[in-house]
Order: sequence, then C-alpha cells, then structure tokens
Amino acid sequence: MLVLVAPGQGAQTPGFLTPWLDLPEAADRLGAWSDAIGLDLTHYGTQADADAIRDTAVAQPLLVAAGLLSAAALGDISGLAPGAVAGHSVGEITAAALAGVLDDTAALTLVRKRGLAMAEAAAVTETGMSALLGGDPETTVPHLEALGLTPANVNGAGQIVAAGTLEQLAALAADKPEGVRRVVPLKVAGAFHTRHMAPAVDALAEAAKELTPADPAVRYVSNKDGQAVATGTEVLSRLVGQVANPVRWDLCMETFKELGVTALVELCPGGTLTGLAKRALPGVKTVALKTPEDLDAARELIAEASTPAADAAGA
Repeated sequence: MLVLVAPGQGAQTPGFLTPWLDLPEAADRLGAWSDAIGLDLTHYGTQADADAIRDTAVAQPLLVAAGLLSAAALGDISGLAPGAVAGHSVGEITAAALAGVLDDTAALTLVRKRGLAMAEAAAVTETGMSALLGGDPETTVPHLEALGLTPANVNGAGQIVAAGTLEQLAALAADKPEGVRRVVPLKVAGAFHTRHMAPAVDALAEAAKELTPADPAVRYVSNKDGQAVATGTEVLSRLVGQVANPVRWDLCMETFKELGVTALVELCPGGTLTGLAKRALPGVKTVALKTPEDLDAARELIAEASTPAADAAGA
C-alpha cells in the first residue's frame, strides 16, 4: 500500500521551486494560482531569500503549491492509487486537495487565509518553535509543561516540537529534558498549534464557510488523532481546529502501520517526513521529492507498491 504525504512549514528553502517550473504546464499552473490568491508564488519559490519565505503568510501557500505541483508531476491521483494521504500541519491542506475534498484553487485560497491569520496571531507575542531530538515523551512532555511550553508536534521517532514564547524556548535550550540530545530552533515565525493561535481559528472558521467540501475519494488520515476521516465536512472542521491544537504525526504513522503501508512518497519539498518514517516505520520504502530528478524513483516505488494489489485483482 502507498501513502502520499505532504510536509509542513519549515521544509521550504530559497529557490526550491526553480527546477519544478521547467516541467510542462508547471509555470502556467503556478501563475494561475498566484493570480487567484494575490501572492507571487513564482517569485517566492524561485528568487526570494530565506527570511522572505520564513514569513508564515508566504511559507504556507508556497508549501501547498509545491506539494500540488509535485503531485501533478507524478500523475493523476486516481492512477497513482494511494491507499491513504496525509499531511503534516499545513500539509494537511495539500492532502485535502489530493483526496478531492477541495480543488486546488480552493485549497490555496484557504491556506492563504490560514497563513495571514496565523501571521497576525503570531505578531501579538514573540513566539517560536524548537525541535527536541531524542528523549522519552513521558519525561519530555512534563518538562516542557513545567517551562510553560506546549508539545505542539508529537512526531514520533524520538522527536517532539516545543512551542511557546522566545523566553520559554531560551529556558528550554538552557535546560534540556533528560535524554534529549539537541534542541533545534525551527524556521517558523510563531508558536503554531498552541493557544497562541486561537485568534486564527476564528478567522479560518469564517473562511471555511465559503467552501463546499466533497467527501474524500482517498483515505484521509488526520493530524488530530491519526484516524481516517470519512466526510469532507469533518475534514474541513479539523483543518480549522488543528491550527491551535497539537499535531499528532506519531499517531498518523501508527495508522500507516495498521493499514499495512509498504511505500511512502513525500511531496515537494520532501525530506522531513521520510526521515521520520525511516526511523518509525522500518521496512517501509520511501522517496522524498526534492527535485524533479526524484520523480522516476517515486514512480518506480509507486508501481512496485501497486503491483500486489493489481495481482490480487487479476486473481
């Protein structure tokens, strides 16, 4: 079984979309999306520097656009026949489009409003996020809570992301939980998936009222609890609420295990989620789409993952 996954904020790097725009129709598609949401995605994906694409209002639509461009380069979603789709944080909007819950333009319109609302919420207090590498959640989580921090991303594979004020994060860097090897500040501009994002939930709820979601055509695995969601209305509701609630990617990977996933392809800009999968899902083959040069390897893996199902259908 194949699962397609989409990364979240912090995965972007300057110029990462440049090679993708050489693919047929990619530049036109990105230009049309830019016009639809009033943001020059081509500029930010090819010419802007690290500080410019760190801006939440820019990074989020840029990442969704990158995921959709790379998915289109792989081929029609029905032909890829994934057993499931999922996204990490803002990547959930990419996954919603892949599952057919939203069309591409609706997904980008929603993520543009999400990014603006979260940037506005982040501007109220100086906040951020840091990844903790190593350690045991039973020790790490109480330590974070004692410092006033939130375990905003529970990623599995020995990684938890803490979020809170810059002062709280500085205290964490000076006083790591037992067993944690490193504390790594992330390239994000706010304490996402915490109470600091509560104002953005209201703004996103208003934006969601303008959309008409369809039920998922592909199994959609949610960050809220790692469970598959059956209706488009529930997917959209979860996308709104998840802005201020922790991402449970560890539970998503547990669901992948239960489903019998054998192959995982991470859409552009890939790397983060395949890294987690390699540690948490031994035996699952992975490909990260970083540049178009990775497309052939991804197609080969997709074909390999679909062969048993095809054989069984033929039998």
